Amino acid sequence: MKLLLIGSGGREHALAWKIAQSPLLEEFYAAPGNPGIGEHAVLVALNIDDHDAVLAFCREKGITFVVVGPEAPLVAGLADSLRAAGLAVFGPSAAAAQLEGSKGFTKDICARFGIPTGAYQRFNNAPKAKAYVREQGAPIVIKADGLAAGKGVTVAMTVEEALAAIDDCFEGAFGAAGAEVVVEAFLDGEEASFFCLCDGKTLLPLATAQDHKRVGDGDTGPNTGGMGAYSPAPVMTPDLVERTLKEIIEPTMRGMAELGMPFSGVFFAGLMITAKGPELIEYNVRFGDPECQVLMTRLKSDILPILYATATGTLDQVTAQWHDDPALTVVLASKGYPGSYEKNTPIRHIPAESADAKVFHAGTAMKDGQLVATGGRVLNVTARGKTVSAAQARAYALLDTVEWENGFCRRDIGWRAIERE
Repeated sequence: MKLLLIGSGGREHALAWKIAQSPLLEEFYAAPGNPGIGEHAVLVALNIDDHDAVLAFCREKGITFVVVGPEAPLVAGLADSLRAAGLAVFGPSAAAAQLEGSKGFTKDICARFGIPTGAYQRFNNAPKAKAYVREQGAPIVIKADGLAAGKGVTVAMTVEEALAAIDDCFEGAFGAAGAEVVVEAFLDGEEASFFCLCDGKTLLPLATAQDHKRVGDGDTGPNTGGMGAYSPAPVMTPDLVERTLKEIIEPTMRGMAELGMPFSGVFFAGLMITAKGPELIEYNVRFGDPECQVLMTRLKSDILPILYATATGTLDQVTAQWHDDPALTVVLASKGYPGSYEKNTPIRHIPAESADAKVFHAGTAMKDGQLVATGGRVLNVTARGKTVSAAQARAYALLDTVEWENGFCRRDIGWRAIERE
């Protein structure tokens, strides 16, 4: 199989590392990729926003399968353009990708098909949104409707904080993503992530994970794209997994098909486990980042046939086998993230991978022969262990051998699971 992987982050490095292990792979390209992905695939300087250029490259190289990693190209319809030309593509259509591209769209889907989620209202101007917040009181959640790289959500504990978040959205803090705002009820409970593949008519449940969104130890400070994760999430008992499938994922699959936009790709359900059971916070339509890193570390099966079956409507013919051992990943970020940070700081040493530990590149590049940090989230130090605490110890031991002066991390990734142990 000749494959093109779209993306350049830690999620895509984890996918590239796993895909490269497949005996089915003949030629492997990645656009634009990063130096870590370059260890597994030929990097191509393609503008992934230029669908014609991506298609021309696929034709030139005889690519038969395209795996789209990030959400932005999916929301922009890259999968549609490539599918129309006869290519197999892993990732939903632009219509189905609205599940991530518009939070209001997802809430409307939930309302229409009886999927448990927080009560909500949609607003296209600040005064009405603020009046609703004053009426409802706090705590309350303010979300920019569109894609905001994981940063467009404010869990406001006071009315004043909610009003400021509304101003941020309508005054352009998140660009076009904030042109509409969703205000929703605060859900009390423990967050978890559930990943499930779908080919439009069949579901293949993958695994659970728990992300750490806030920048500081003890879940303090502003939200980020994610500072670390582990899988599986102990809060997601077999009963809760079953309920999530029956009450949330299956009605979404059926509903999307009924609306003429069948979903093909990854359902990444962000859940709140409340006293009533699982409730949907939001959908993403691609693998999580950094959750993908722990999922790929735990997946025993060859991933390529699974991705291809998802893309070609044959998901009922494959299964996924998992390592029972938990995996944990810690994000090494640039000092200052999620605010402004210095770019192109040198990374002098990254340790070699072992059988159960690996450093994935997220925001890195080569500059004048030197590996440098170019992003906010830069490296994902990932390890497996018999317990979450063993995986945590292994990950931090590996992390402490990375030589990068401008990096920082949280030191408590996995704390909820370790408390349960």
